[in-house]
Amino acid sequence: MRAETQDVVDEIKQAISLLRRHLDWEPALKRFDWLNARAEDPSLWDNPTEAQKLMRERQQLEDGITGIRKLESQLSDNLELIELGEGEGDSEIVEEAERALKAMRGEVTRLQIESLLSGEADANDSYLEVHSGAGGTESQDWANMLLRMYTRWADRRGMKIEVLEMHDGEEAGIKSATLLIKGHNAYGWLKTEAGVHRLVRISPYDSAARRHTSFSSIGVYPVIDDSIDIEVNESDCRIDTYRASGAGGQHVNTTDSAVRITHIPTNIVVQCQQERSQHKNRAKAWDMLRARLYEAELQKREEAANVENAAKTDIGWGHQIRSYVLQPYQLVKDLRTGTESTSPQNVLDGDLDAFMEAALAQRVYGGSEEVEDLN
Repeated sequence: MRAETQDVVDEIKQAISLLRRHLDWEPALKRFDWLNARAEDPSLWDNPTEAQKLMRERQQLEDGITGIRKLESQLSDNLELIELGEGEGDSEIVEEAERALKAMRGEVTRLQIESLLSGEADANDSYLEVHSGAGGTESQDWANMLLRMYTRWADRRGMKIEVLEMHDGEEAGIKSATLLIKGHNAYGWLKTEAGVHRLVRISPYDSAARRHTSFSSIGVYPVIDDSIDIEVNESDCRIDTYRASGAGGQHVNTTDSAVRITHIPTNIVVQCQQERSQHKNRAKAWDMLRARLYEAELQKREEAANVENAAKTDIGWGHQIRSYVLQPYQLVKDLRTGTESTSPQNVLDGDLDAFMEAALAQRVYGGSEEVEDLN
């Protein structure tokens, strides 16, 4: 076997060993067997909340175990092909197996990144907020572009999306919006996107075709279930109702069914206008507030986290985490990790995985060398 190929094999073996250790292999297999047996017990669903929690755990273990076994099988098969090809003097078989081994490195990297999603709420569904910054129509249009970008990203991953509230801009775009994104590890991935995003382009709203810089912020926090107890004193909150706004013509509510809750001690504000019923909107807004308070507590405990709550930062110069430049050149650059793309349109169409992976690795490991090693 060539030295270059041996290096690739050693790299894959080391990665598999690390993945096994991270998963705690033997206890994980026993736990997975127990969860499979529990899943076949009809009484499990007597407690739907507990059942859903166990099913999420089962899915997470299945993904980890299946991924590692697939790598081990592929490695073994390709090593056998190389041995066979070298024994028979068939260089084509050897070259095909070597190409397959090199391709495996991409899968190894993906599984390594997935293994980093082991935070307390990483597997949960996620709320995502978009807020336009100063700049009127320009930033409101940019906020709408970001909303579309994250919707496309979620679609690519087969996640479900609900629009909980949206406030349209005066001329174009949106002032703000809140999405509920449902899918495995939705919060784990999206938490890396919280912060201010900067756009540089030739404005379509400027008759002089001048270049404009716009800012919008992204806020991310996890959906929490009933097993997590977050106490909120109603006396600490101000509740406002208002008429829902946005596109929809005659379908937009004509009553004050939308609900806004302000948590006075933290100045956290949540709002929901998805339902026609004020009662339902109020219940969802309380869930969102509990989730925001839980996220605030997570941030305190997670020393490696370096993402600031977007609601507590200025949406402008000096606070951005990523720049999207469409003019005079084409470049998207993450200012935390240095990750770049020269295809902004692909990024705006939801191709965000490389940025998320690098930010997640930096969030966990903290150092640039480790981040580079994963890529």
